[in-house]
Amino acid sequence: MKPARRWLRNGPGRSQQGLTLIELLLVLGLTGLIAAVATMSISQMFTTAAISNDQNTAINQVRNAGHWISRDVQMAKAVDDNPGEPAFLELTVDNWDASRTYTVVYSLVDSSDGLKELWRDCDGQQMLVAQYIKPRETGVTDCYWDGKALIVNMTARMGDKVETRRFEAKPRPDQPA
Repeated sequence: MKPARRWLRNGPGRSQQGLTLIELLLVLGLTGLIAAVATMSISQMFTTAAISNDQNTAINQVRNAGHWISRDVQMAKAVDDNPGEPAFLELTVDNWDASRTYTVVYSLVDSSDGLKELWRDCDGQQMLVAQYIKPRETGVTDCYWDGKALIVNMTARMGDKVETRRFEAKPRPDQPA
């Protein structure tokens, strides 16, 4: 065989077969480094997604509570912001044509981990409004009538994330509360 053909077939200075120990260790090290970076990236994505989901859940629970309470206060004829445990808000509401008056009661019911659920009872029809509500250390969620509007400070906790919102629910101008 001519030397040029042997050189093309084996490469320059490559008369041996296989990999050297140093080449093998280098490949293993690089593969380990790439795997470690990929694992950390994937772990970070899952952790960030879980934190984001917890935050969104807490925000949505507080918003939902604000929506239903504001809706009922706008239709209320009378507001009792101190009805006693477990209720924390009681409203007297007329139906759309004022032919019937009914009562809406919002109650905080014990759930898990020291959290509560906000339930709405409208003449015997109960509905879960919000979960993961964190009560204040001194009692139930802060809810009071300031003479013009119902002020509600509500806190929801999901995982390590806590969301507190303050909202004002004003009755319609033609509905004295």
